[in-house]
Amino acid sequence: MTETPVPNTDRWPFRLGHIRFLWQRVFLFAAGVLAALAALLLVSLLTPTPPQITTRDVENAIAQAMASATPRPAISAQVYEAIRPSLVLIETDPSAGEGAVRYNPRIPIGGSLRPVQGDGVGTGVIVNDAGNILTSLHVVASARDIRVTFADGTLATAEIIGTLSDNDIAVLQASPLPEEFVPATLGNPNAMRVGDEAYVVGHPFGLYGSMSAGVISGFDRTYQPPASIEPMQDLIQIDAATNPGASGGPLLNRYGQVVGIVTMLLNPTGQDVFIGIGFAVPITTAGGAAGLPPR
Repeated sequence: MTETPVPNTDRWPFRLGHIRFLWQRVFLFAAGVLAALAALLLVSLLTPTPPQITTRDVENAIAQAMASATPRPAISAQVYEAIRPSLVLIETDPSAGEGAVRYNPRIPIGGSLRPVQGDGVGTGVIVNDAGNILTSLHVVASARDIRVTFADGTLATAEIIGTLSDNDIAVLQASPLPEEFVPATLGNPNAMRVGDEAYVVGHPFGLYGSMSAGVISGFDRTYQPPASIEPMQDLIQIDAATNPGASGGPLLNRYGQVVGIVTMLLNPTGQDVFIGIGFAVPITTAGGAAGLPPR
């Protein structure tokens, strides 16, 4: 007769304990997951949702930034402001030299307008603490009287105290001088290259304080002026406009430094019409007439 096996009841407590342990671990895991979810939900509720950025918002922000930004002044504007206090208007009597332009505009001097008193108009620039003025010789060579007007409106008479006839350069001394005047800063033309910026400031056709811009077109040019026996040498060629009345004015580099004195334009038609070629005497040469040391 087969015996019925008797269950081993000694293992039940172990199994029940194991099952209880597993349920405890599941409960703890579930509780941890629920706690994490609750924390994330709480954070999302407490943190405000950032507004969505639209195309209009971006455009408005760009417009505000552009409106509040202060643009840097152009280099040419800085050059003009640097030379303006040193610029001089030269007027001569009716017996002025052949190169002095003859116009009678109204000239803005010292914040007001007044007509030019003389028959010839040229440009000059103060180059030292003595108030010496460099200009072109052909502007003043035949003048009986020379009058100059400084940037602050001071009117004075002037006389020629030095010349470099081969280079069309004259040095003027004015009296009285302004209480305050600013000599121009001189640069080194030998440091310039073809293609560098070039600026001319003067009084073309009697238009006071006009500025033109261009580049250095060449160096060591030789040009035969119509009224001269000997050619002028070692000239700087520029394409900045050098119309009549700008003669004697400064040629400037991008730093507002004087690197030459404008002397003439190429004039094949004899009509004093600028065709894109002007010439200036290097300041290293022109400055010698005023006793300036070579640079």
